Amino acid sequence: MSAPLAYLNGNFVAATEAQIAVDDVGFTFGATVSERLRTFGGKLFLLDEHLARFARSLEIIELKLSLSIAALRSAAEELTRVNYSLLPAGSDLGLCLFATPGSASSENPTVCMHTNPLSFPHFVPLYDQRQTLVVANFRQPPSACWPSELKCRSRMHYFLGDRAAVKTNPYARALFLDLDGFVSEVSTANILIHREQEGLISPPLEKILPGISLAFVQRLAKRLKIPFCYRDITVAEVVQANEVMLCSTSPCLWAVSQVDENPIRDRSGTRVMAQLSEAWKKDVGLDFEVQARQMTGK
Repeated sequence: MSAPLAYLNGNFVAATEAQIAVDDVGFTFGATVSERLRTFGGKLFLLDEHLARFARSLEIIELKLSLSIAALRSAAEELTRVNYSLLPAGSDLGLCLFATPGSASSENPTVCMHTNPLSFPHFVPLYDQRQTLVVANFRQPPSACWPSELKCRSRMHYFLGDRAAVKTNPYARALFLDLDGFVSEVSTANILIHREQEGLISPPLEKILPGISLAFVQRLAKRLKIPFCYRDITVAEVVQANEVMLCSTSPCLWAVSQVDENPIRDRSGTRVMAQLSEAWKKDVGLDFEVQARQMTGK
């Protein structure tokens, strides 16, 4: 075959034919739970962890699917196998899995998976130039709105925060605070700081989306004997940290260069992040930074 497939409600279809009703509650109410994965060398990374979080999200919104998690795992692997074979040599896939309560006129949930080639041109500047963050005026929704562990598509604050950030710097992303003024997360990424006297620090899990990549970094840190803890972090602590880094599914791990107009002190370069990155690359058997540059010719 020469065209990618998608998976919709138990069936494989041509990606161009994967259609969802305009009155689907995922659109009308934004009631969509989702997961985003990537492959390394064609193999889905931490698939079971993503599926476990997906199952938890379904439980939170009380959405029961006719498909089992085992069936979704098999479908994800088959969809990846087929669509990965269509990629240029050396490339990799992103896979999106989502579910909604379905159309307002139907009692059947919508379940869909689709893939896309990874956006390597967006990754290279992150690795080479580092990330600029702008503290958003919009706050992270508290758990009184919905549980922080719910991986959902209700992310208007991300959209508004990033739109405001790029007006300050076209390459910036929004850094969100909680209602108490502590750091929570960046749009679509978890944030970590490193302090020589304390080690790696993440905002408390109960206040953020517990990222699959964040948990993986914690496992790498344990292996490398780098201290790791969860606690409230102030913006001032971010600015004064030795290193600040972001982690998420597709780009994996990259450094932050400044917050608002404040450069990160960078007293120790990116020594700790480099250790974590090398361990990550060794674990997956692929240098994701080299891959991104090769696939973009940079």
